[in-house]
Amino acid sequence: MPDATATLQNSVKTAPSMRDADLANSIRALTMDAVEAAKCGHPGMPMGMAEIAVALWTRHLKHNPANPHWADRDRFVLSNGHGSMLQYALLHLSGYDLPMSELRRFRQLHSKTPGHPEVGATPGVETTTGPLGQGLANAVGMALAERLLADAFNRTGHAVVDHRTYAFVGDGCLMEGISHEACSLAGTLRLSKLIVLYDDNGISIDGPTQGWFTDDTPRRFEAYGWNVIAQVDGHDVEAVSAAIAKAKAQHERPTLICCKTVIGKGSPAKAGSAEAHGSALGEREVAATRAALGWSHPPFEIPQAIYAAWNARGRGGAAEGEWLDRFARYAAEYPELAAEFTRRTEGRLPDAFAAAGEALVRAQAAKAATIATRKASQQAIEVFASVVPEMLGGAADLTGSVFTNWSGSVAVTASHAGNYVNYGVREFAMAAIANGIALHRGFIPYAGTFLTFSDYMRNAIRMAALMKAGTIFVFTHDSIGLGEDGPTHQSIEHVASLRLIPQLDVWRPCDTVETAVAWSMALERRDGPTAMILSRQNVAFAARDDAAIAAIRRGGYVLADFGAGTTGRRAVIIATGSEVPLALAARDRLAGEGIDLRVVSMPCTQLFDRQDAGWRRSVLPPGVARIAVEAGATGGWHRYVGAADDAGAAVVGIDRYGESAPAVVLFEHFGFTVDHVAGVVRDALAGSSHP
Repeated sequence: MPDATATLQNSVKTAPSMRDADLANSIRALTMDAVEAAKCGHPGMPMGMAEIAVALWTRHLKHNPANPHWADRDRFVLSNGHGSMLQYALLHLSGYDLPMSELRRFRQLHSKTPGHPEVGATPGVETTTGPLGQGLANAVGMALAERLLADAFNRTGHAVVDHRTYAFVGDGCLMEGISHEACSLAGTLRLSKLIVLYDDNGISIDGPTQGWFTDDTPRRFEAYGWNVIAQVDGHDVEAVSAAIAKAKAQHERPTLICCKTVIGKGSPAKAGSAEAHGSALGEREVAATRAALGWSHPPFEIPQAIYAAWNARGRGGAAEGEWLDRFARYAAEYPELAAEFTRRTEGRLPDAFAAAGEALVRAQAAKAATIATRKASQQAIEVFASVVPEMLGGAADLTGSVFTNWSGSVAVTASHAGNYVNYGVREFAMAAIANGIALHRGFIPYAGTFLTFSDYMRNAIRMAALMKAGTIFVFTHDSIGLGEDGPTHQSIEHVASLRLIPQLDVWRPCDTVETAVAWSMALERRDGPTAMILSRQNVAFAARDDAAIAAIRRGGYVLADFGAGTTGRRAVIIATGSEVPLALAARDRLAGEGIDLRVVSMPCTQLFDRQDAGWRRSVLPPGVARIAVEAGATGGWHRYVGAADDAGAAVVGIDRYGESAPAVVLFEHFGFTVDHVAGVVRDALAGSSHP
């Protein structure tokens, strides 16, 4: 907004000290140099937020560059991740293992400075950001995790968990709907250690935001129950620092600090305009900006005096050292709590976990119960949550349907810590908040809703997979088996779509035993998220021997094999979830016709794909007709049964939307009957060159 920008440029009452100006300009210089070298990037935000960064990183942020994973560090989230050079400059200048050579390689293959911040790629980056608003929701999750950990482990005189979560956000983050979902919940839960600094520069890619973003942001956040500090000059380091100190001094609400800034500040021709947002300034403008700032140093060169002023290793090491001394005193007085805190923050499961999982599988096999897999999931949660206290459950206003609660569930509220989050009807924020909880460490979050609503969550699920976060997504009502609610709620394409996400394990178990194994493996997993796909309706139990039970962990296995010594016509049926009993019934039907069927249960295709070729061939032997059966989209199954035009390959599925009717009527209507499946097998064998 040009008028606001002009007012701001003339409103600075106190010029920053030369030291602060040099620190801010070092960020601007590194940003210009890196973006110019890459010939792409977003220089405007880092140049506009430089003084805000100086205020936070030199006066308030508790961190140790020598140990980016120190448990009680403050968390910093750059939600407006397109301005990634701001974070890379800060990490480099303050002493993290991010040498200048990596800044020179900004946005290049295999560099530690990718286009948007990526957790795991760059030391000091807490979460992957770029999809606007999600970093803010991650920050809400981190602040929630801090509060719950503090309640679990702090004791009088021993505050071993005592850190804040800071987030930088821009106009785009606050335009995204997820910001409403996440910040509304943060206000309700009164997450007072969450401090968000808003870069209010009035510019987005298309130009001045006054044409499409006229919200009264301070009043909006006040309505959420936030503490709001408005009209802060974002180019006055002392003013920003004072606002942060004020936010830290109150202990009742999260804080939004609204900082008025000029995008691309320092650029004579492009400051305050969209031209500074998403492209390199150009050699001439970089040179003009250097002159305007009085920055005479060559590209990618920082004077040692500025490095010394930025370096946080000394104070960071001292802060961690002081915490280690406090933790040692804590451990002396509360040795069991200290050991548990260390276990949880290191991501190790309790010693009792493996035995609990084995006992659950044995018990479920013995009971042989015919129940909905959503109920089987709840039974698994009941067992595991009693021995894995870091499990933090929740649902999007569907607890009574998705069964994510257990007998020990206690709701998280503004006044009570608890172990179960009522997220409300906020699916997208639920997923992103859960990701933040997982990234914080100390908890294994799981969150549930109907499968069809995974569409609301999809980008957060994708981000969990990209970050290899251990979030567990619980999706129930997985097919036309939902019944009368009709096609708006009946998932058709969702399972197939989720299976396309790299690094996401998608489990669709067929009974209580497979569900128990799925939960065990999801909790064990340390390299990515898991999606549980569960039925509303009851599913018949499938009997299996110990070898088959053990083979569930391979993702796909032989549940019922060819008859011993048979030499007649053979085929393999692959099925998942509620269609496994149907496959078994078809096997029994066709046995009387001399057709020998192997039934393969494939609850997790990703896990099966990771097995060695020998295992995969042993389960799906070549030269045998294959038929897949699943109440969902068919396309993905052709990689297992053969090409769509292969007469020996077939898929029984649904490639259209459902109908409103009782589940039993729908399954018959869409061909999920023994007669139809048996007929498809016959046709596949008749057209196949296989015996």
